[in-house]
Amino acid sequence: MLAAKGAYQPNMVHIMANVVAMSVLATVLAANLPTAQATNRFEFSQTEMAVPIRIVLYAPDNATAAKAAQAAFLRFHQLNEVCSDYDAASELRRLCQQSSPGHPVPVSADLWRVLVRAEELSQRSDGAFDVTIGPLTLLWRNARRTKELPTPHAIAAAREKVGYRFVRLDPDRHTVELLKPGMRLDLGGIAKGYAVDEAMAAIRRHGITRMMVEAGGNIGLGDPPPDKPGWRIGIAPPDVNRPPRQYLSLARVAVSTSGDLWQHATIAGVRYSHHIDPKTGIALTTQGSATVVGRDGLSTDGLSSAAVILAPTRE
Repeated sequence: MLAAKGAYQPNMVHIMANVVAMSVLATVLAANLPTAQATNRFEFSQTEMAVPIRIVLYAPDNATAAKAAQAAFLRFHQLNEVCSDYDAASELRRLCQQSSPGHPVPVSADLWRVLVRAEELSQRSDGAFDVTIGPLTLLWRNARRTKELPTPHAIAAAREKVGYRFVRLDPDRHTVELLKPGMRLDLGGIAKGYAVDEAMAAIRRHGITRMMVEAGGNIGLGDPPPDKPGWRIGIAPPDVNRPPRQYLSLARVAVSTSGDLWQHATIAGVRYSHHIDPKTGIALTTQGSATVVGRDGLSTDGLSSAAVILAPTRE
């Protein structure tokens, strides 16, 4: 997801992120340490959902650890086939092709969970988070590739197809109806958080609870490493050349960071983020990031995406 003009205001984003993060931190650190478990540390990495996935876990032996990691990577792969807006054969893309006004489409349990939470987050953020932003995403992807800004007419035409209220969810039938022709959904601001949740669930089914799963700005944390109160997590700075702006000790939570640290382009001398404001249709020109800590990645991923959009305009 991608949006709004303004000067660089890192302090505002920093404050927003810390208010959320520290409110959860106090509860997390107050929890009792888990009972003793296997202390052998294993680390695995693999690319899935177009990002490097890193898994750190503690298990009794290599065979158990490897099977758990393999199950987690498989879950990432499965969810990419559901949620990708790049893959023309994904369930998400098929939904966008098949649904239209008067033609609801049944969806899988995974896609349903993501879309239900996406609607909740859209309502809570007053539309700052909006998975219907796909038509604008396509425009700005092309702009970053060609180094040419989309025309005002193209932006206006794309905005006509954007709006979370144009998605109708039927909870009884688990169907999705897109209420405007040409709509396109983009789950880039929420799907990886959900995938981290599901990967951790896959690891737990192998009897492992001490784990960290990291995927493109989203981190899932299980029980902490042996003899430690939590996992040491650095909060990313707005500038890639700077060290983490602070560290948190966390366990049994999800951590999501959104920003334009890696994904941006300079066009006509202006730095444009990959985040887009759904209300203006313009890619952000304010540099910054937001980190959210919460109970699950499905929530924190979308909330951090919304915080990046809201921070330049909300006091």
